Amino acid sequence: MTIDIKDNNEKLQEQTAQDAEQTAQDTVEQATAEEAQAAADAEADTELPTEENAEQLTPEQQLEAAQAEIEELKTQALYRQAEFENYRRRTVKEKADLILNGSKSAVLALLPIVDDLERALPSMQKADNVAAVTEGVELIYQKFLKALAGLGVRQIDTEGKDFDVDLHEAIAQVPGVPDEQKGRVIDCVERGYTLNDQVIRHAKVAVGM
Repeated sequence: MTIDIKDNNEKLQEQTAQDAEQTAQDTVEQATAEEAQAAADAEADTELPTEENAEQLTPEQQLEAAQAEIEELKTQALYRQAEFENYRRRTVKEKADLILNGSKSAVLALLPIVDDLERALPSMQKADNVAAVTEGVELIYQKFLKALAGLGVRQIDTEGKDFDVDLHEAIAQVPGVPDEQKGRVIDCVERGYTLNDQVIRHAKVAVGM
């Protein structure tokens, strides 16, 4: 008899555990279904009316839907405005960095020329050989032109060229020249320069007449 009572207790406990597990599972499934239905109901409430169901809504519902659409449009407009403001600030910063870095590059390119001149000046003061001094200055001059070329700066060629108002500025006229030199540059008083093929200073020249 004791064995039968024990078996019955074990069966009763097992059945109770199964019932409890089933009840918990049913509760979870019901809660999940209720949450899904609530989410669907909320989405349906906030969904903008179409032309087909707009007539089925009450005036209050239509007003609520219109207000929801307005709020959505306001949010989108604020988002686009923030995006544009960030783009504008980034562009301004990039331009400032470009100007700063451009000036830095130009200065760094010219500093070696300054170093050469600082070394040459004491030697020039003590030098007796004029030809050597001239050669040294010529080397520094060529190095300087090379540094300018690296920055996009070029001298405007004037020797034997036809006068061009886009490149030259006539400051003198030379009469009595041969016919083949009329309208041509006879002499360059001050060199002109271009920066990336854009004239930044016109060459001052004398033109034959």
